[in-house]
Amino acid sequence: MSPTGPAVSDFPTLSAQGHVTFLGAGPGDPGLLTLRAVEALASADVLVAEPDVLGVVRCHARAGVSAPELTIIDAQSAAAGVPVLRDAANLVMEAARGGRRVVRAVSGDPGLDGSAGAEMLACAAAGIPFEVVPGVANAVGVPAYAGVPLRDAQGADVRFVDARTASDRCWTEVGASDATAVISTTLDSVASAAGELVSAGRKPDTPLTVTVAGTTTRQRTWTATLGTIAQVLKQAKVLPSPDGHQPVIAVVGERSSAAQHDQLAWFESKPLFGWKVLVPRTKEQAASLSDQLRSYGAVPYEVPTIAVEPPRTPQQMERAVKGLVTGRYEWIAFTSVNAVKAVREKFEEYGLDARAFAGIKVAAVGEQTAAALVDFGVKPDLVPSGEQSAAGLLEDWPPYDPVFDPIDRVFLPRADIATETLVAGLIELGWEVDDVTAYRTVRASPPPADTREAIKGGGFDAVLFTSSSTVRNLVGIAGKPHNVTVIACIGPATAKTAEEHGLRVDVLSPEPSVHKLAEALAAFGSQRREASKEAGDPVTRPSERRPGARRRRTTT
Repeated sequence: MSPTGPAVSDFPTLSAQGHVTFLGAGPGDPGLLTLRAVEALASADVLVAEPDVLGVVRCHARAGVSAPELTIIDAQSAAAGVPVLRDAANLVMEAARGGRRVVRAVSGDPGLDGSAGAEMLACAAAGIPFEVVPGVANAVGVPAYAGVPLRDAQGADVRFVDARTASDRCWTEVGASDATAVISTTLDSVASAAGELVSAGRKPDTPLTVTVAGTTTRQRTWTATLGTIAQVLKQAKVLPSPDGHQPVIAVVGERSSAAQHDQLAWFESKPLFGWKVLVPRTKEQAASLSDQLRSYGAVPYEVPTIAVEPPRTPQQMERAVKGLVTGRYEWIAFTSVNAVKAVREKFEEYGLDARAFAGIKVAAVGEQTAAALVDFGVKPDLVPSGEQSAAGLLEDWPPYDPVFDPIDRVFLPRADIATETLVAGLIELGWEVDDVTAYRTVRASPPPADTREAIKGGGFDAVLFTSSSTVRNLVGIAGKPHNVTVIACIGPATAKTAEEHGLRVDVLSPEPSVHKLAEALAAFGSQRREASKEAGDPVTRPSERRPGARRRRTTT
């Protein structure tokens, strides 16, 4: 048994009937899923999810899970005679009766979802076993992300109101009290809900916050009062809008004051909040970088600019790997994650594993390369203490010593791009080098048309260039980024290539590290945010600005 609830294996496999898990997917941030929710999703045969949470939960489901489209039958559909429509309850019951393990995912918490409650009763009536995995309720999670605490040290009553079903009596009770009111409604109905509370006795100057798309990077929060909210939304050009049906959480009470919200708005004040950042690397290379960007509030888009292919003549690589096993080398030096991947794939082809590195010293350039080796089961013996480059590696590489080094040969698996600096440096230190092409790099296929249009049309707020080749290849396959897009480069050589392609470099990493580059972009975003606030201007993303004003390059 796990501390968060029954483990997946604790449930019996039932042949006649399955099992249903009613799962709360939270308000929108995938990071708010519970550990138990992830466990249940990993074992699901069928995933029945509301459309607005499918993207949150599907990534945790196993490959091949069935996820039927959820279509709820209503009176109009029935009258029109639409033939194949099935509602959620029918989908759940049909799958469970077939002996399958079903996850029924809803927004927020299933205990606050009326449809989920009805489906639980249907399972109970049919004798189908089920469980409930609570989620973060929208009415609690969204105010937390908006910087609006619902209670303070003095304590206070908190009333939760669903404006769609609230009775006149409910509005009267909440309006007559001084409780903090958390109202679930829609954007175009906020002013009406505020009017109900004022009519019931709340003062028009009572503070109010309204948050749309809470807990996601599309979140926006407005502060106003019950009496001014309609005017505030109109001045912000939020209403009238075809998107007025969007659900929102409104919090009414003193803890919603603008001054307090400005102090506590931790989520929307992240340095790159809502920025769409283009990461021109492969998914494997970009994973940790994208995670770091998300921690700054950004929305990373990974666009591969380089594809990795096997060498045209694999015999040299095959001989080198065999030599590795037979004791031909004293050292092996990895200069990239792709080199690690190429050797690992060749090992697997021969039925070898990390034990074949026994007795061989291993060097790695860069934290990502070192991490790829550790994932393979190999701890590097040498990682540059200074600059993470071939030059940095040479500074720490020991000269060949015939007394202490029984073998004088180094295996250097690399790309088809020459590495003369490292080879020449090792030879100068007395080593023999087998410089072997382990993989080829070729230009990737162009990204989809909408991505190309966003790159050229200013749809991205920033692009991170991690090498000169990413500059050349991105421009080659997708076109030149728009003038409003912030250009961030990992080092002077990459910046020079960007400038040669007509790009203005705004951010230069202080060190040749992708994580330092992301930090530098975050610092740039933070400075830009503070400058807007000091000037009394609204905080906007670069893609929301008109082309024109040039920005100074920033290093940190």
